[in-house]
Amino acid sequence: MKKTLRVILIAIAGIVIAIGLFLTIVYIVNMISSQSEQAKIEPYGQLVSVDGKKMNVAIQGNGEETVVLLPGYGTAAPALDFKLLVDELSPYYKVVAIEPFGYGLSDETNKERSTDNIVSEIHEALQQLQIDRYILMGHSIAGIYGIDYVNQYPNEVRAFVGIDSSVPTQPGMDVEFPLKTFEFLKKSGLLRLGINVSGDPYAALPFDEHTKEQMIMLMKKNANSDTMLNEMKHISANFKGAQHLTFPNKLPVLLFIEDSNTSVAGWEALHEEQVKDAEYGKVIKLEGDHYLHHTQSKAIADSFRAFMQEIK
Repeated sequence: MKKTLRVILIAIAGIVIAIGLFLTIVYIVNMISSQSEQAKIEPYGQLVSVDGKKMNVAIQGNGEETVVLLPGYGTAAPALDFKLLVDELSPYYKVVAIEPFGYGLSDETNKERSTDNIVSEIHEALQQLQIDRYILMGHSIAGIYGIDYVNQYPNEVRAFVGIDSSVPTQPGMDVEFPLKTFEFLKKSGLLRLGINVSGDPYAALPFDEHTKEQMIMLMKKNANSDTMLNEMKHISANFKGAQHLTFPNKLPVLLFIEDSNTSVAGWEALHEEQVKDAEYGKVIKLEGDHYLHHTQSKAIADSFRAFMQEIK
């Protein structure tokens, strides 16, 4: 019995030591890789002073009208992620891709990631750029920030366009996320390891190889950062806080949605409800996944331009 117990204890100790050694190696590799990649990340866009910090903004095109692009939650490098759509829009519009704090090349912030703070910061960035009349186009959670934004600044926003945008009343957004677990994955280096072994998330998409490399490095840098996790902590409250809001009925609203969304019950009906009272409102279904602008950038740009012509 004593000999068996001793063997078991030695085996357990060996497993614990092996796990500790594995985590130590992963942690060290993460630290070294993070420093190495930081030097390889290339600047793009321009830095704008917002609330005493730097927010990165990329501008392309010289059209008379301006389109302001807002990313979905967790998009590591919004200006690069929107590149395919920007290339389709920029021959006709001035396109401004905003990278909120914690995204892309923007600074992180200790300020709470409430809708009020996020909307105020985006507005300040546009004010710094002397942009005061524009079309707001946003992906995913930008539907929550966007509906607040257009109600706060109705004289500035000419139209709202959603790219599979979130709806305040969609089900399942009262979930509590395991923030401590996500923080551990980030700081331990296990998140980097997971990204490395899962393969290239952009492999099947028409980005050039250099852009893909930059986006992956920024994903490893920004995913589960303190700023991102703080925004995640506020997701439920931000959705709940927007439930009383509707788009102003005189504001043109165009919503592109994934045509086969099975993860959110009544996805199409939720968006149809948002435009039902709008003087100019339309929902367009497109084949693809949540990141419609990765595969349907031309269709989005063409339909958007046609919609704006109809308004005129």
